[in-house]
Amino acid sequence: MDAPFARVAVAGTGLIGGSFALAARQALPGVRIAGWDKPTVLQQALERGIIDTAHAQLADALAGAELIFVALPVGVTIEQLPAIARDAAANALVTDAASTKREVCAAAQKCFGGGARFLGGHPMAGNEISGLASASAELFCGASYALMETRESNDGTDLAFRARDAAGAGPHAIKPYAVKPYENNNDPRLAKFVQLVEAMGARPLWMDPQTHDRAAAFVSHLPQLLAVALGGVVGAEADATGLPLALAGRGLRDMLRLAGSPYAVWRDILLTNTDNVDLALARLCQAIEHLRVNLRTLAMQGEFASANDVYKVLRDLQ
Repeated sequence: MDAPFARVAVAGTGLIGGSFALAARQALPGVRIAGWDKPTVLQQALERGIIDTAHAQLADALAGAELIFVALPVGVTIEQLPAIARDAAANALVTDAASTKREVCAAAQKCFGGGARFLGGHPMAGNEISGLASASAELFCGASYALMETRESNDGTDLAFRARDAAGAGPHAIKPYAVKPYENNNDPRLAKFVQLVEAMGARPLWMDPQTHDRAAAFVSHLPQLLAVALGGVVGAEADATGLPLALAGRGLRDMLRLAGSPYAVWRDILLTNTDNVDLALARLCQAIEHLRVNLRTLAMQGEFASANDVYKVLRDLQ
């Protein structure tokens, strides 16, 4: 990469933050990475060579950093943004990895003016087993990486992008966003971060926070809650013989992989995207009821065909 970030600060060195640091170290030879987290987590990060320096005070970790990656829970991210905006270097790019964007980006707009710049982000990557022990430099490989820049360009163009209404277009209408706001506002920090995202093997997608949160409700938050509900239903049927779980194969294990994710990870996500998650759950309830009513009809064939089409689109994106 040309003119890479020489010093990176990672606030939150768990699964996402640790993986970002590992991937950045591969993409940016010679980079120095500072970490801020709980002392026990920082010690593990130092031992694995994920970070170069550990800091008990956030301001110390941010000092001199050209790129600040915030990998904290949604609520903590919002709480820390004023301090980050205050202590970040004037030339720094601050970006986050929070799973919902409306409240985070709204809070950032209040904190960031001139100097340090904020870029909302959400790498669509993770693991049902949270924590630094699961961190991997390959975590973002092949993943979509949502980016949202809401400041205006030099020519006054609004850079909060909303996806076109593709209702009824079907899954084959899916196309990556190609908007590149940094081409209009001459800020090399955005272009450099996109280069870094691509070097990590991820696919940058530009959109606005509202569009992101609605889409994430269907492709991320709904699958998580479906796994929770399915685990509860199957578990409630267990008897003294161990059935039905004793009969389960790989299919159920694959379906319930997300059920291994702790509520602590999801609490703030559900609290900051309740309206969209509620809509997604309502749509799912309707779909399940439709399947239940049509178990003995040929309508099931069409439902399977539609689901097969979506699966093929996702398979081809890998």
